[in-house]
Amino acid sequence: MKLTYFEGTPPNFGDALNAWIWDALLPPGFLDDDPDVLFLGIGSIIQSVYPQKARKVVVGSGFAGAYSSLPDVRDGSWDIRFVRGPETCRHLGIDPALAITDAAVLLRALKVPAPSPGIGVAFIPHYESVERGNWATVCDLAGVRFIDPTRPSREVLADIRGAGLLICEAMHGAIVADAMRTPWIGVETMHHVHRAKWFDWAASLGIDYRPARLRPSNGREFWAYHTGRWGSGPRARAVFESPAFRPVDTAILHAAAKSLARLAKSEPQLSDAQALERATERALAALDRLVADYAPRARASRA
Repeated sequence: MKLTYFEGTPPNFGDALNAWIWDALLPPGFLDDDPDVLFLGIGSIIQSVYPQKARKVVVGSGFAGAYSSLPDVRDGSWDIRFVRGPETCRHLGIDPALAITDAAVLLRALKVPAPSPGIGVAFIPHYESVERGNWATVCDLAGVRFIDPTRPSREVLADIRGAGLLICEAMHGAIVADAMRTPWIGVETMHHVHRAKWFDWAASLGIDYRPARLRPSNGREFWAYHTGRWGSGPRARAVFESPAFRPVDTAILHAAAKSLARLAKSEPQLSDAQALERATERALAALDRLVADYAPRARASRA
Protein backbone atom coordinates (compact mmCIF):
# COMPACT_ATOMS: atom_id res chain seq x y z
CA MET A 1 0.00 0.00 0.00
CA LYS A 2 1.60 3.25 -1.16
CA LEU A 3 1.31 6.40 0.94
CA THR A 4 -0.09 9.11 -1.32
CA TYR A 5 -0.33 12.81 -0.50
CA PHE A 6 0.32 16.25 -1.96
CA GLU A 7 4.03 16.99 -2.02
CA GLY A 8 4.53 20.61 -2.99
CA THR A 9 7.55 22.84 -3.36
CA PRO A 10 7.98 24.31 -0.85
CA PRO A 11 6.45 21.69 1.48
CA ASN A 12 3.20 22.41 3.27
CA PHE A 13 2.79 21.65 6.98
CA GLY A 14 -0.51 19.76 6.82
CA ASP A 15 0.48 17.58 3.90
CA ALA A 16 3.97 16.96 5.31
CA LEU A 17 2.46 15.38 8.44
CA ASN A 18 1.73 12.34 6.27
CA ALA A 19 5.44 11.63 5.92
CA TRP A 20 5.75 10.46 9.54
CA ILE A 21 2.37 10.19 11.24
CA TRP A 22 1.35 6.96 9.46
CA ASP A 23 4.62 5.19 10.15
CA ALA A 24 3.93 5.86 13.82
CA LEU A 25 0.32 4.66 13.68
CA LEU A 26 0.53 1.63 11.37
CA PRO A 27 2.38 -1.68 11.78
CA PRO A 28 5.91 -1.92 10.34
CA GLY A 29 5.81 -2.73 6.64
CA PHE A 30 2.12 -1.91 6.25
CA LEU A 31 2.98 0.90 3.84
CA ASP A 32 5.24 0.17 0.90
CA ASP A 33 5.67 1.37 -2.69
CA ASP A 34 2.99 -0.84 -4.25
CA PRO A 35 1.16 1.48 -6.72
CA ASP A 36 -1.75 -0.93 -7.02
CA VAL A 37 -3.10 0.16 -3.61
CA LEU A 38 -2.92 3.85 -2.69
CA PHE A 39 -3.27 5.08 0.92
CA LEU A 40 -4.89 8.54 1.01
CA GLY A 41 -4.55 10.28 4.38
CA ILE A 42 -4.29 13.95 5.34
CA GLY A 43 -5.26 16.52 2.74
CA SER A 44 -7.85 17.47 0.12
CA ILE A 45 -6.73 14.55 -1.99
CA ILE A 46 -9.94 12.74 -2.90
CA GLN A 47 -9.53 13.51 -6.58
CA SER A 48 -10.08 12.14 -10.05
CA VAL A 49 -6.37 12.03 -10.94
CA TYR A 50 -5.52 8.51 -9.75
CA PRO A 51 -5.24 5.47 -12.03
CA GLN A 52 -8.62 3.78 -12.32
CA LYS A 53 -7.15 0.32 -11.81
CA ALA A 54 -5.45 1.31 -8.53
CA ARG A 55 -7.36 0.73 -5.31
CA LYS A 56 -7.78 3.99 -3.38
CA VAL A 57 -8.00 3.60 0.40
CA VAL A 58 -9.27 6.79 2.04
CA VAL A 59 -8.40 7.46 5.69
CA GLY A 60 -9.60 10.92 6.71
CA SER A 61 -9.04 12.77 3.43
CA GLY A 62 -11.31 15.46 2.04
CA PHE A 63 -12.72 16.52 -1.30
CA ALA A 64 -12.29 20.10 -2.51
CA GLY A 65 -14.06 20.89 -5.76
CA ALA A 66 -11.68 23.76 -6.47
CA TYR A 67 -8.78 21.31 -6.66
CA SER A 68 -10.19 18.49 -8.77
CA SER A 69 -13.22 17.24 -10.63
CA LEU A 70 -15.46 14.81 -8.74
CA PRO A 71 -14.18 11.23 -8.78
CA ASP A 72 -16.54 8.29 -9.25
CA VAL A 73 -16.15 6.60 -5.89
CA ARG A 74 -18.64 3.90 -6.90
CA ASP A 75 -16.48 2.47 -9.68
CA GLY A 76 -15.25 -0.36 -7.44
CA SER A 77 -11.75 1.03 -6.91
CA TRP A 78 -12.42 3.08 -3.77
CA ASP A 79 -12.32 1.86 -0.17
CA ILE A 80 -13.47 4.78 1.99
CA ARG A 81 -12.91 4.23 5.73
CA PHE A 82 -13.69 7.80 6.81
CA VAL A 83 -13.49 11.32 5.41
CA ARG A 84 -12.84 14.84 6.66
CA GLY A 85 -16.40 16.06 6.96
CA PRO A 86 -20.05 16.07 5.86
CA GLU A 87 -19.47 18.28 2.82
CA THR A 88 -17.10 15.65 1.45
CA CYS A 89 -19.80 13.02 2.01
CA ARG A 90 -22.40 15.19 0.29
CA HIS A 91 -20.24 15.77 -2.78
CA LEU A 92 -19.26 12.12 -3.08
CA GLY A 93 -22.74 10.81 -2.35
CA ILE A 94 -21.59 8.51 0.45
CA ASP A 95 -22.91 7.61 3.90
CA PRO A 96 -22.81 10.71 6.17
CA ALA A 97 -21.63 8.44 9.00
CA LEU A 98 -18.24 8.34 7.26
CA ALA A 99 -17.69 12.02 8.10
CA ILE A 100 -15.57 11.46 11.22
CA THR A 101 -13.06 14.32 10.89
CA ASP A 102 -9.67 15.15 9.36
CA ALA A 103 -7.05 12.45 9.82
CA ALA A 104 -4.71 14.88 11.58
CA VAL A 105 -6.84 14.29 14.69
CA LEU A 106 -4.82 11.07 15.07
CA LEU A 107 -1.90 13.15 16.32
CA ARG A 108 -3.75 12.91 19.64
CA ALA A 109 -2.83 9.21 19.77
CA LEU A 110 0.91 9.85 19.31
CA LYS A 111 3.79 11.15 21.34
CA VAL A 112 4.27 14.55 19.73
CA PRO A 113 7.04 17.17 20.10
CA ALA A 114 7.02 19.18 23.30
CA PRO A 115 5.58 22.71 23.12
CA SER A 116 8.00 25.42 22.04
CA PRO A 117 8.49 27.95 24.84
CA GLY A 118 7.66 31.64 24.67
CA ILE A 119 5.40 31.61 21.61
CA GLY A 120 2.46 33.69 22.85
CA VAL A 121 0.10 34.77 20.07
CA ALA A 122 1.13 33.33 16.69
CA PHE A 123 0.02 33.45 13.07
CA ILE A 124 0.36 30.65 10.50
CA PRO A 125 -0.42 31.61 6.89
CA HIS A 126 -1.36 29.30 4.06
CA TYR A 127 1.87 28.04 2.56
CA GLU A 128 1.18 29.89 -0.72
CA SER A 129 1.00 33.14 1.23
CA VAL A 130 4.59 32.71 2.39
CA GLU A 131 5.86 33.30 -1.16
CA ARG A 132 3.18 35.76 -2.27
CA GLY A 133 2.75 37.75 0.93
CA ASN A 134 4.89 39.58 3.47
CA TRP A 135 3.65 37.97 6.66
CA ALA A 136 6.90 37.76 8.60
CA THR A 137 7.16 41.56 8.50
CA VAL A 138 3.46 41.98 9.29
CA CYS A 139 3.86 39.74 12.34
CA ASP A 140 6.90 41.74 13.53
CA LEU A 141 4.92 44.97 13.29
CA ALA A 142 1.90 43.45 15.07
CA GLY A 143 3.91 41.81 17.88
CA VAL A 144 2.75 38.35 16.81
CA ARG A 145 4.95 35.26 16.33
CA PHE A 146 5.22 34.19 12.68
CA ILE A 147 4.99 30.43 12.12
CA ASP A 148 6.24 29.40 8.69
CA PRO A 149 4.16 26.42 7.43
CA THR A 150 6.96 25.39 5.05
CA ARG A 151 9.32 24.53 7.92
CA PRO A 152 9.68 20.89 9.07
CA SER A 153 6.32 19.69 10.32
CA ARG A 154 7.56 18.59 13.75
CA GLU A 155 8.93 22.09 14.40
CA VAL A 156 5.66 23.69 13.32
CA LEU A 157 3.73 21.27 15.54
CA ALA A 158 5.88 22.22 18.54
CA ASP A 159 5.21 25.92 17.89
CA ILE A 160 1.46 25.32 17.59
CA ARG A 161 1.47 23.44 20.89
CA GLY A 162 3.38 26.27 22.54
CA ALA A 163 1.14 29.06 21.32
CA GLY A 164 -1.34 30.68 23.67
CA LEU A 165 -3.46 31.61 20.66
CA LEU A 166 -3.01 30.65 17.00
CA ILE A 167 -4.40 32.79 14.19
CA CYS A 168 -4.67 30.57 11.12
CA GLU A 169 -4.93 31.10 7.41
CA ALA A 170 -3.61 27.54 7.05
CA MET A 171 -6.49 25.14 7.69
CA HIS A 172 -4.26 22.44 9.13
CA GLY A 173 -2.89 25.03 11.52
CA ALA A 174 -6.39 25.20 12.99
CA ILE A 175 -7.00 21.45 12.77
CA VAL A 176 -3.79 20.64 14.63
CA ALA A 177 -4.28 23.49 17.10
CA ASP A 178 -7.76 22.19 17.88
CA ALA A 179 -6.48 18.63 18.31
CA MET A 180 -3.74 19.89 20.65
CA ARG A 181 -6.21 22.16 22.49
CA THR A 182 -4.54 25.41 21.43
CA PRO A 183 -7.21 28.11 21.02
CA TRP A 184 -7.39 29.30 17.42
CA ILE A 185 -8.90 31.93 15.16
CA GLY A 186 -9.49 31.02 11.53
CA VAL A 187 -9.16 33.75 8.91
CA GLU A 188 -10.55 33.82 5.40
CA THR A 189 -7.83 32.63 3.03
CA MET A 190 -6.31 35.15 0.67
CA HIS A 191 -7.29 33.01 -2.32
CA HIS A 192 -10.90 31.87 -2.54
CA VAL A 193 -10.18 28.29 -3.68
CA HIS A 194 -9.01 27.34 -0.19
CA ARG A 195 -12.05 28.56 1.75
CA ALA A 196 -14.83 25.96 1.37
CA LYS A 197 -12.86 23.06 2.84
CA TRP A 198 -12.72 24.79 6.24
CA PHE A 199 -16.48 24.36 6.65
CA ASP A 200 -16.21 20.66 5.82
CA TRP A 201 -13.78 20.03 8.68
CA ALA A 202 -15.50 22.37 11.15
CA ALA A 203 -18.88 20.68 10.65
CA SER A 204 -17.36 17.29 11.48
CA LEU A 205 -16.76 18.51 15.04
CA GLY A 206 -19.85 20.68 15.37
CA ILE A 207 -17.81 23.90 15.24
CA ASP A 208 -19.75 27.01 14.28
CA TYR A 209 -16.93 28.24 12.09
CA ARG A 210 -16.76 32.03 11.86
CA PRO A 211 -13.88 33.05 9.58
CA ALA A 212 -12.40 36.41 10.45
CA ARG A 213 -11.28 38.95 7.86
CA LEU A 214 -7.59 39.75 7.75
CA ARG A 215 -6.25 42.43 5.44
CA PRO A 216 -3.79 41.33 2.72
CA SER A 217 -0.12 41.87 3.48
CA ASN A 218 0.97 43.45 0.18
CA GLY A 219 -0.20 44.39 -3.31
CA ARG A 220 0.11 40.90 -4.73
CA GLU A 221 -2.17 39.49 -2.03
CA PHE A 222 -4.58 42.39 -2.39
CA TRP A 223 -4.84 41.50 -6.08
CA ALA A 224 -5.34 37.79 -5.34
CA TYR A 225 -7.92 38.43 -2.63
CA HIS A 226 -10.08 40.81 -4.66
CA THR A 227 -9.80 39.28 -8.14
CA GLY A 228 -9.46 35.55 -7.52
CA ARG A 229 -6.24 35.53 -9.54
CA TRP A 230 -3.06 34.09 -8.07
CA GLY A 231 -0.96 37.27 -7.92
CA SER A 232 2.16 35.26 -8.70
CA GLY A 233 2.47 35.74 -12.46
CA PRO A 234 5.13 37.89 -14.11
CA ARG A 235 2.78 40.80 -14.82
CA ALA A 236 1.48 40.94 -11.26
CA ARG A 237 4.99 40.80 -9.87
CA ALA A 238 6.21 43.49 -12.26
CA VAL A 239 3.46 45.87 -11.14
CA PHE A 240 3.32 45.17 -7.42
CA GLU A 241 7.05 44.86 -6.85
CA SER A 242 7.94 47.98 -8.84
CA PRO A 243 9.51 51.02 -7.11
CA ALA A 244 6.47 53.10 -8.10
CA PHE A 245 4.15 50.80 -6.12
CA ARG A 246 6.35 50.73 -3.02
CA PRO A 247 4.54 53.51 -1.06
CA VAL A 248 1.19 51.78 -1.64
CA ASP A 249 2.69 48.44 -0.64
CA THR A 250 3.97 49.97 2.60
CA ALA A 251 0.50 51.32 3.42
CA ILE A 252 -1.05 47.89 2.74
CA LEU A 253 1.57 46.26 4.96
CA HIS A 254 0.84 48.53 7.93
CA ALA A 255 -2.92 48.10 7.48
CA ALA A 256 -2.40 44.33 7.63
CA ALA A 257 -0.36 44.65 10.82
CA LYS A 258 -3.13 46.67 12.49
CA SER A 259 -5.68 44.10 11.32
CA LEU A 260 -3.61 41.23 12.74
CA ALA A 261 -3.07 43.05 16.06
CA ARG A 262 -6.83 43.53 16.41
CA LEU A 263 -7.45 39.86 15.67
CA ALA A 264 -5.00 38.88 18.39
CA LYS A 265 -7.47 40.36 20.90
CA SER A 266 -10.50 38.54 19.48
CA GLU A 267 -12.37 35.59 20.93
CA PRO A 268 -10.84 32.28 19.77
CA GLN A 269 -12.59 29.04 18.89
CA LEU A 270 -12.11 25.48 20.09
CA SER A 271 -14.19 22.37 19.46
CA ASP A 272 -16.11 20.68 22.25
CA ALA A 273 -13.73 18.35 24.12
CA GLN A 274 -16.19 15.44 24.10
CA ALA A 275 -16.86 15.80 20.37
CA LEU A 276 -13.14 15.79 19.70
CA GLU A 277 -12.60 12.72 21.87
CA ARG A 278 -15.42 10.86 20.11
CA ALA A 279 -13.95 11.71 16.72
CA THR A 280 -10.50 10.56 17.84
CA GLU A 281 -11.86 7.24 19.09
CA ARG A 282 -13.87 6.68 15.91
CA ALA A 283 -10.85 7.47 13.72
CA LEU A 284 -8.67 5.07 15.70
CA ALA A 285 -11.32 2.35 15.45
CA ALA A 286 -11.54 2.86 11.69
CA LEU A 287 -7.74 2.60 11.45
CA ASP A 288 -7.79 -0.63 13.48
CA ARG A 289 -10.36 -2.12 11.12
CA LEU A 290 -8.25 -1.10 8.14
CA VAL A 291 -5.18 -2.84 9.57
CA ALA A 292 -7.21 -5.96 10.36
CA ASP A 293 -8.53 -6.05 6.79
CA TYR A 294 -5.30 -5.32 4.92
CA ALA A 295 -2.47 -6.65 7.07
CA PRO A 296 -3.21 -10.33 6.16
CA ARG A 297 -3.13 -9.38 2.47
CA ALA A 298 0.17 -7.58 2.92
CA ARG A 299 1.67 -10.62 4.67
CA ALA A 300 0.42 -12.97 1.94
CA SER A 301 1.85 -10.80 -0.85
CA ARG A 302 5.30 -10.87 0.78
CA ALA A 303 5.24 -14.62 1.37
